Amino acid sequence: MANVMVTGGARGIGAGIVAKLLSEGHNVSFCDLAEEEAMVEQVKELAAKYKGRPLYVKCDISKAEQRQNFLDRTVEAFGSVTCLVNNAGVAPKVRLDVMETTEESFERLLHINLQGPFFLTQLVANYMAKHQEPGQCVVNMSSCSAEVASVSRGEYCISKAGVSMATKLWAVRLAEFGINVYEIRPGVIKSDMTAVVTAKYDKLIAEGLTLTPRWGFPEDIAKAVASFIRGDLAYSTGQVVFVDAGMQIQKL
Repeated sequence: MANVMVTGGARGIGAGIVAKLLSEGHNVSFCDLAEEEAMVEQVKELAAKYKGRPLYVKCDISKAEQRQNFLDRTVEAFGSVTCLVNNAGVAPKVRLDVMETTEESFERLLHINLQGPFFLTQLVANYMAKHQEPGQCVVNMSSCSAEVASVSRGEYCISKAGVSMATKLWAVRLAEFGINVYEIRPGVIKSDMTAVVTAKYDKLIAEGLTLTPRWGFPEDIAKAVASFIRGDLAYSTGQVVFVDAGMQIQKL
């Protein structure tokens, strides 16, 4: 059993990850932007349904004091932290061509998608290094957009490319403490973020965008995360796992 922190865990991919980990008996603290009072019933339902113990903490990962509170509340509730899953992320409020992208949008995405997870990892990694236990790991949620250029949301692509490099940096730095670091690179996943482009991707998938002819779902991502938390890939670190139905395979 692990004690796991999951960011952006109230909905979408994050909620799928939380449910999967709880179902396997792990204790899971998860954060999002919703008020804690508004999450009481959801937490009760999770506690009644699954073996693991859930804890919800309101946290804006772009703010240092809230990141510290998230860690402190987790340790207080569970006694330790075994793994961190950096899942939280946002898309641009308005998709703009890179010729028109605003500095405000660029700064917002880099702050939330890259800077926040980087410094949360730093915070939790320092804790783990001082309180070492078997199976410690960090899982970063990147995106196919780390490599696939999308000119209507360039700031998102850049933020996820940064997450990919952060995975390598942390894998190298944390190896001496036995802390493995992994990156999951989702493809086209059904979530709130992709709801606005459903018709576009329905068409692309029908035309062969993915080798497996369907959308991905949060549970597809959650299964990959669970394998890391279980230690199934204990002899791997700094590696990217593609959960994209073969979308990035070059084809003739």
